[in-house]
Amino acid sequence: MATVHLRIGDLVWGKLGRYPPWPGKIVSPPKDLKKPRGKKCFFVKFFGTEDHAWIKVEQLKPYHPHKEEMIKINKGKRFQQAVDAVEEYLKKAKGKDQAHSDDKSKSDKGRKAAKPMKIIEEDDEDAFKGGSSDKPASSMEPITKRLKIIEEDTGSTSIQAADSTAINGSITPTDKRIGFLGLGLMGSGVVSNLLKMGHVVTVWNRTAEKCDLFIQEGARLGRTPAEVVSMCDITFSCVSDPKAARDLVLGPSGVLQGIRPGKCYVEMSTVDPETITELAQVITSRGGRFLEAPVSGSQQLSNDGMLVIVAAGDRSVYEDCSSCFQAMGKTSFFIAGEAGNAARMMLILNMVQGSFMATIAEGLTLAQATGQSQQTFLDILCQGQMASTFVDQKCQNILQGNFKPDYYLKHIQKDLRLAISMGDSVNHPTPMAAAANEVYKRAKALDQSDNDMSAVYRAYIH
Repeated sequence: MATVHLRIGDLVWGKLGRYPPWPGKIVSPPKDLKKPRGKKCFFVKFFGTEDHAWIKVEQLKPYHPHKEEMIKINKGKRFQQAVDAVEEYLKKAKGKDQAHSDDKSKSDKGRKAAKPMKIIEEDDEDAFKGGSSDKPASSMEPITKRLKIIEEDTGSTSIQAADSTAINGSITPTDKRIGFLGLGLMGSGVVSNLLKMGHVVTVWNRTAEKCDLFIQEGARLGRTPAEVVSMCDITFSCVSDPKAARDLVLGPSGVLQGIRPGKCYVEMSTVDPETITELAQVITSRGGRFLEAPVSGSQQLSNDGMLVIVAAGDRSVYEDCSSCFQAMGKTSFFIAGEAGNAARMMLILNMVQGSFMATIAEGLTLAQATGQSQQTFLDILCQGQMASTFVDQKCQNILQGNFKPDYYLKHIQKDLRLAISMGDSVNHPTPMAAAANEVYKRAKALDQSDNDMSAVYRAYIH
């Protein structure tokens, strides 16, 4: 069977991170979204979600030849909704194709048989070489684009996968009931991935309206943190700071009121070690089991299921959370010793990241002040030893003036403050972090708290 190369308009199965293969369509990328360097990939819009991403060619398979195979290995309400969305798309496309064929058959009567036909969207196929469509892809976008018919060079309409990579096994979700408290930037992505992988999840959020989307996706609703804990075997929490973490456990209708012997509580918030020690003590005093598992990443990485989880505490809880951590992250680490060690490690990681971000912003503004091109600075930076997705994305944010939060500036400043305090507690100097912290404090004074951490740039230009 002849191999057909993928192109814009093709329906595919795309593999992103630890997600199972998901149905999508190759589309033109938004104007401002550059193709990743050194990778042969296509921009895919996934059905049944708002997700879209660059996917490597080796992680793509044509839709039709692999449909039955994928349906067998993937389960879950959202997956079925995505497949249904594809079928609805095909039905509409077939209707338009049939109407076109009926009209054309009248004028083509008597001509020799045409070659096999295939319907694709009339997008610019050169988009992946640097061009793009006029508007960003949206997986829920109505199918209103004009269609055109093109002839295939092959004598068969069957399409064979361009690669022969074996299908990665999907995650087997735990049979334990999962609770999740806190649907902010990070928590929302985590819950979405837990549901996508087939976990049974009960959610609660201080602002109840945020739960609605997840209820539609199959989650259950808990009226209070105590109710969620009482209903579930393992309850995760992901909130903004130490005070919020304590209030959630110790406050009215809080976690502690729902804890019973054997119940598991997993604190994913980035807080100080002292808060973790306090929460571990009160949970275990009621017979509960405690694990801390803060995450390294951003909203995008949370949505993509590519977080890095750093855990400490009860090792058996860590093992019970295996399928959950696989759903939300690309890897997880368990740090031996007392609860609080993961908090220490995460604060150090975020201290380095926050300081680095401030240094990048300083470099960009110094380049501008000395008459150098900021774009050239970025291009050189991304070809050297410091090249990374983080550097590229944050610098692009700055150059485009796009500070939509992927990791709140106020949260990285909080992490710097806690890291500096941790250093003081062991008499260890943190002068670099202290300097960066002052820059973030200035950015906060300029009303940048709820913007992305890259908005620290504005502290240097005002």
